[in-house]
Amino acid sequence: MNTQQKKEQYWRSTLLEAWRLIAAEGISATVEGTAALKLQGCTIHDDFSITISIQWDALEQFYQTVKDCSASGLKKENNCCFFTFQLNGYSIRIDGHLGTVVRTDPDRILIAIESYQVAVKSFGYFLRTLPKSDPLRDRVKKCLRSLQNSDADQNGHAWNSEAYQAWVNRFGTPEQAAEKIKENPIAKLGSLAPYLNDIQGKTVINLLGSHGSKALALALMGAQITVVDISSENAAYAKNVAAALNVPLNYIISDVLQLPIDQHKEKYDKVLMELGILHYFIDLEPLAELVFSILKPGGQFLIQEFHPVSTKLVTTRGKRQIVFGNYFDQSLHTRQVAFSKHLSHRENENEAPRTVFLREWTLGEIVTAFAQAGLVVQRLDEAPNMKINDIGLPKLFTLVCLKP
Repeated sequence: MNTQQKKEQYWRSTLLEAWRLIAAEGISATVEGTAALKLQGCTIHDDFSITISIQWDALEQFYQTVKDCSASGLKKENNCCFFTFQLNGYSIRIDGHLGTVVRTDPDRILIAIESYQVAVKSFGYFLRTLPKSDPLRDRVKKCLRSLQNSDADQNGHAWNSEAYQAWVNRFGTPEQAAEKIKENPIAKLGSLAPYLNDIQGKTVINLLGSHGSKALALALMGAQITVVDISSENAAYAKNVAAALNVPLNYIISDVLQLPIDQHKEKYDKVLMELGILHYFIDLEPLAELVFSILKPGGQFLIQEFHPVSTKLVTTRGKRQIVFGNYFDQSLHTRQVAFSKHLSHRENENEAPRTVFLREWTLGEIVTAFAQAGLVVQRLDEAPNMKINDIGLPKLFTLVCLKP
C-alpha cells in the first residue's frame, strides 16, 4: 500500500468513526462536500476535509458529546449553525441547516460502507448546484463517465447473451416477425403512431433500438432508418427481419454514448427512443447533448417512456394501489436484464442471473436534461394505465422536442 492509499484509508476510517459517534446518538446525518463524492468513488486526492450535516435541532446534543475533542464554539453563518471538533488529527465540521429535515432531503442517498449504511449527498446534487466551470463538477462528470462505461460493459455482456433466442421466443422467427410487421406497420408503432404520421423520406435514428421492430415499421412507411444498440444479437435479429421485409436497415452496434458525433452531426430529421431505456443512463446530460448534436436544425426528438410515477412510486397488489418507493431516489439499482423473461427455464437453468445497473429518473429530471441541452419542448403527454385496478395511474409519457 503506497502513501496515498494509506492516507485515503486513514481518512476513510476517521470519517466512519465520526459517523459511528453520530449514529450512536440516534441523530440523522448526511456526509457533505468532497467527502460525499470520495465515498461514492470520485477521485479527489487533494482534499481530505470532512463535513457532515446533522439534524439542526440535535446540534447542541452532539456538541455536548464531542466538546472535549477540541471542539470549537458554536457558530452561525446565514441559515447554518456549525462547529468543528478534532478526531485522529482531522478537523471534522458539523453543520445544522436551520428549518430543514435531514432524513427527507431528496438529494440524500444511502451507500454501503463496511457494515454501515452511510448517507451522502448524491451526484445529482453536485451536478445541479455546481457551475459548469467548477473543476469539482468536472471530476464528478469524469466519475460518472467511468461508471457509465462500466455499466455499458455490463449491459453489453448481458444483451449479447441469448438475446436472439429471446426474441424468437417472443416474436417468432425473423420471417414470422416480418409478416406481422408487414400486415400493419402503423399498428406495430402502437401509441407512437400519432407522433410519426409524416415519416415518408425522413432520416430517423432509433437509439437503443433493440430488436428493431418499430424502426422496421417506419422503414416500410418510407423512412430511412438507422438503429443504434449495444447488442450484436439484437442486430442479427433485426437484420434478418429487415431482409425478410426486403427493406434497408443501417444497424450500428455501439454503446449510444460512443457514437462518433463527427459522422452523425446534424444528420437526422428525427431521433426516436422508446420504452425502458432511460434507466440505462446514470447521467442524462451526455445523452441530451448527443441528441441535440445529431438532429438537423428543425429536427424532432421523440421519446416515449414508462411514467416515473409507475416505475418509481406506485404499484398494484390485487386491487390495491401501494406506494412502494421513493419518487426522488437517486440511487443506482441492479435489475435482471429485460429479455430474460422470454427465455425458457431450460435456457436459464445453468446461468447466473443477468443483472445490469439502472438509474431511475423523475419526470422533471428528464424534461430538464433535454431542455438544458438546447432542445425546445413542444409537448409532454401523459397516458393513463388502462387496467381497471390501475385506473388513475399514469402509465406512459411522451416528450416531443424541437431543435431550433
